[in-house]
Amino acid sequence: MQIKLLVDGGSMAPGPVLSQKLGPIGINVNSVIQKVNDSTKNFKGLKVPVELDIDPASKTFEIKVFSPPVSELLKREFGIAKGSGMQKKTTPYNASIEQIISVAKTKLPNMLARNLKAAVKLVVGTCGSLGVIVENKTAAEVEREIEAGKYDKEIKEERTETPSEKRKKLDEFFFEVKEKQEKVLKAEQAAKEAAQAAETAAATTSATGAAATPAAGEKAPEDAKAKVEPEKKKAEKPEKKK
Repeated sequence: MQIKLLVDGGSMAPGPVLSQKLGPIGINVNSVIQKVNDSTKNFKGLKVPVELDIDPASKTFEIKVFSPPVSELLKREFGIAKGSGMQKKTTPYNASIEQIISVAKTKLPNMLARNLKAAVKLVVGTCGSLGVIVENKTAAEVEREIEAGKYDKEIKEERTETPSEKRKKLDEFFFEVKEKQEKVLKAEQAAKEAAQAAETAAATTSATGAAATPAAGEKAPEDAKAKVEPEKKKAEKPEKKK
């Protein structure tokens, strides 16, 4: 019997689903949770795929821990809570190739990639979905550079530490990009608010005009009625006989 779970690394909590599956076969749920937490403590703060292989006859179980999804590993590596919701307009981080290699090495055993270079390229692809730029460029550009061999030396040497001077330059570029993006977003928001204000003003003007015009069946205003009465009497006055 196999049970697949996605747990919080090092802090799995009891839940009705696990109790319903393990209770009937007499396996202690708390014992399972404790062993899962011990096995996933190195992934604290991340979502971790776990597989329980249970033998109902002997009431024993084995735990298989898989590495977290690439997106989770990247967010931990970059120190960000989430990716960008608008990949083409905002970016949450500027990554170094060394950071990408570090995540690729961690994930490689659970990836379909044939080697570390292929794994690095896949990890960069995930950066694109998070809106993260790499080495001051878009993920798509870096993927092409990896294919062309630009980072072969770093990948071959399995470099996972970003030099401090390089990190400083990457951060400086990132702050410039963020500043430009924020200006664009503010301009777009101002234009949107102006358009909404114009639309509201037009609707108000239209409503005011409609209120000033009497609808069919309504009484005409008094001044209009005053003008109509003399004309009506004139029309009713009989002509003199010749």
